[in-house]
Amino acid sequence: MKLPSRIPFMAIRNLAFAITVVISIIGLGSLFKHGLNFGLDFTGGTLIELSYEQPADLELIKRELGQAGYTDAVVQSFGSTTDVLVRLAGDSADLGNEVATALRKIDTTSFEVKRVEFVGPQVGEELRDQGGLAMLLALGGILLYLAFRFQWKFGIGAVGSLAHDIIVTLGILAFFQVPFDLTVLAAVLAMIGYSLNDTIIIYDRIRENFRVLRKADIIENIDVSVTQTLLRTMATSLSTAMALIALLIFGGDSLGGFALTLLIGVAVGTYSSIYISAPVLIWLKLTSEDLIPPAVDPESIDERP
Repeated sequence: MKLPSRIPFMAIRNLAFAITVVISIIGLGSLFKHGLNFGLDFTGGTLIELSYEQPADLELIKRELGQAGYTDAVVQSFGSTTDVLVRLAGDSADLGNEVATALRKIDTTSFEVKRVEFVGPQVGEELRDQGGLAMLLALGGILLYLAFRFQWKFGIGAVGSLAHDIIVTLGILAFFQVPFDLTVLAAVLAMIGYSLNDTIIIYDRIRENFRVLRKADIIENIDVSVTQTLLRTMATSLSTAMALIALLIFGGDSLGGFALTLLIGVAVGTYSSIYISAPVLIWLKLTSEDLIPPAVDPESIDERP
């Protein structure tokens, strides 16, 4: 597949920016109105391990629990096809026996309750705080990396792109009330890394093209640079999306939130790398002079005998 030498991406940058503002406002509004639907990892609840004699049908178990009144149950395999973990809201000491009794009334499949553990609200709150701290540390590390790697105008573009990705992704999760657990938090952190990597590749090409395309202005430079990296971006995004769609369809509830969050992040991150991080360089009037290292004052250098 051969692409033209220059696709005019920046011709619609103002329209793209308007769409970005609208989507970001909707995302923030969704976060404030609905809030994140924190899962049992953060809110606390009861974990029940069931051991079946034969491979368990997770969808059937979830449907049976729903019929018994446990509509918020999270069911997933644990180590093997015969071991099942059930997570429920609630802290009753008899919850494990109640679930087992409810399942036996509907299904005669032989199983036993191996363990029942309770995660209290205090532990859930601690996990939520640590998860938020992990995200802040990741963003702090990214800011330090950008400060050493690029000129400050590039840094502003990358940070703006990441802020957009986080707001839109969390806004979509809040709007559809996707359970936000530790796997979804891991997907958000992975999405941050993915988006930043895509942005840095485009930025590196823009910086290189300032030396190659000496007579080109910043708009032409960005169009050429994005065009040159487009095939790589498409190949990475599509291959990643295909794997995530497979996880979303066949991974079950335990991986569904992770796959959906990362799939949203891939789409949003690809868009922001082109239509947020790059236009910022135009608005900040980046020139080749900005990339020239500052001159060193000879008088500031210590003379040696």
